[in-house]
Amino acid sequence: MIKVTNLRFGYGERGDIFDDFSVSMKKGEAWTIIGPSGCGKTTLLFLIAGLNTPAGGMISVGGQKIHRPRPRTGLVLQDHGLLPWATIFDNVRLGLEIRHFYGPDGKHSPADIELDQKRDRERVAYWLDRLNISNLQEMYPAQLSRGQRQRAAIARTLVMEPDMLLMDEPFSALDAPIREELQKVMNGFHREEGLTSLTVTHDIEEAVVLGEKILVLQQGCNVRPLIVDNHLLGEIDRKSDPEFVNRCSELRRLIAGAGEREGGR
Repeated sequence: MIKVTNLRFGYGERGDIFDDFSVSMKKGEAWTIIGPSGCGKTTLLFLIAGLNTPAGGMISVGGQKIHRPRPRTGLVLQDHGLLPWATIFDNVRLGLEIRHFYGPDGKHSPADIELDQKRDRERVAYWLDRLNISNLQEMYPAQLSRGQRQRAAIARTLVMEPDMLLMDEPFSALDAPIREELQKVMNGFHREEGLTSLTVTHDIEEAVVLGEKILVLQQGCNVRPLIVDNHLLGEIDRKSDPEFVNRCSELRRLIAGAGEREGGR
């Protein structure tokens, strides 16, 4: 599904963050990315999303080279990005309205999409209900809590029926109970739909709960990917189990080591 081949990218005088970096993610897999601050977690996510352009190498999704954002990619950011003057219902259906404006042009929306206003409204209603915010649909973002706004942002993305979901620390600003509830929602959706997902997080436990594969990036220049296979995906109720605790400890050691390495700079 996602193939990063010989990637090179950097920020001027800071030097390269990635050089000859390659990694492949299969369709339907759930990945998380962790690592020390400034190691390139969000940068890699934005490169895969088509928001940044590689200086070298290639990124492809479903065999298609990425050179701009693709219509079937869903992106959830930490800051919600909701329109303050629009109701929650209108915010959630925003992407669908944009698709109707451009039509199935293959650039702003998938070329094979079928436009159906009735079905669109049903999808909006479904996700509002699924994320427990249907009772808030006539309210405005300023009237909602941070957790409710993030639910609306997730609904706005999933209503588009993406085949790939990219999330950049989507739950980091939320209280623990709300964060865990939304993690369960995303785990359930992954099991039901088999959606390919990639989540950037600084939270070790969240990385274990949301990723069947965990990519650990290092400080400096990333050349070879460090990937941890994780069978504890979705085991949010086992956080006190020795196996879960040991996996988190292992990842902390890897991150500590990643922060100390300079990666050939």
